[in-house]
Amino acid sequence: MKSIVYTQHGGSDVLTLVERPIPEPGPGEVRVRVHVSGVNPTDWKTRTAPVFGPLGEQGQVPNQDGAGVIDAVGEGVPADRIGERVWLWEAAWRRADGTAQQYLVIPQRQAVALPEHASFELGASLGVPALTAHRCLTVADGGPTRLTPGSLAGRTVLVAGGAGAVGNAAIQLARWAGATVITTVSGPYKAELAKAAGAHHVVNYRTRDAASAIREIAPAGVDIIVEVAPAANAELDHAVAAQNAVIAYYAGNPDDELRIPVRAAMTGNLRWQGVLLYFVSDEAKKNAVADVSAAVADGAFRVGERAGLPLHRFPLERTADAHDAVRDNAVGKVLIEVEHSA
Repeated sequence: MKSIVYTQHGGSDVLTLVERPIPEPGPGEVRVRVHVSGVNPTDWKTRTAPVFGPLGEQGQVPNQDGAGVIDAVGEGVPADRIGERVWLWEAAWRRADGTAQQYLVIPQRQAVALPEHASFELGASLGVPALTAHRCLTVADGGPTRLTPGSLAGRTVLVAGGAGAVGNAAIQLARWAGATVITTVSGPYKAELAKAAGAHHVVNYRTRDAASAIREIAPAGVDIIVEVAPAANAELDHAVAAQNAVIAYYAGNPDDELRIPVRAAMTGNLRWQGVLLYFVSDEAKKNAVADVSAAVADGAFRVGERAGLPLHRFPLERTADAHDAVRDNAVGKVLIEVEHSA
C-alpha cells in the first residue's frame, strides 16, 4: 500500500511516499481503507518538531483525521462492521500510523459510523475541529456537558474567527444546539463563509468596533466565547463577556502571553479555559464523538463553500503541498484524496 512517512522532524520535504505492507487488525481493532485524509494545523506542527515526543524507528504517518470503509476486523470486533463507512479521529495520537495512507489499523472506537448521506469529505473534516469545538461549547459552569437540539437555547455564543475549521464547526454545532451565534471575521469573503455556516450575526472587526457591535447584538453579553487568538482578543473578550461567562481558547503561538485584567475577571466571575483535544478526558471525548455523530445524522454538519468551509483537495503524493497549504492559512478545509491518488 502507499503511505506517507517521515522519519525525522522538519519541513514538508521530510514527507516521503513509500510502499508498505497492508496491516492486519489486532484484537479490538479495525482496518480501514482510507478514502479521504483531513489535514489540521496540529499535523504540520507536530511534523516540524518533537512536540509530543521522539519518532519511533519506523517513522510517522501523519494526519489525525480521515474517513473510509472498514474492510477487516480483529478479534472481539463484530464482523458486521466490515463494509461500514466511518470517520476517524486521533489516528496518529501516540501511534505511528495516521490517515495519510491507503489502509489504516485503528482501535474500533476511533472508527465511527458515517451515515450514507454524509460524504467522506465531511467525515474527514470532523475529528480535531468538531471535537475541539464541542469541548469549547461544553465547559461552561452549569453545562451543558452534552450538545443536543435545544441544549444551548437562551445562550449567546461568540465564535472568534468564524471562517476557520474549528470556528465553522463551532458555529454549526452551536446553531444545532439552539444558541444565538455571533462571529467575528477579518473581511467580506470570510463574512460570507460565516453566514453560510449559520452564524446569526457576523462582525467584521476591521471595519467597525467589534466590542460595540457585539454589545448592540447582545446587551447582556455573551455566555460562551470560542477563542482562536486569546492573546490578541483578551480585551475584546472581557468587554463583551456576560456575568459567569467562559472563554474557551484552543489555539495560540508558543510565545504568546495572555494578560488578564484581574479585577474585571473577578467581578464578572469569568473563566478562561484552555482546550487541547489530546488531553481532554476520555469521558468528554466519548460525549463529543456521540454528539458530533448525532449532529451529522441530523444533517446539521455540512462542508463545502455553501456550508462556509471551502474544500482544497490534494492527491496522496502531494501531502507535502497539503501540509504547506494549512501552514499558510488556507481558508477552508484541506483534504487528501487517498482513494483517488495514483
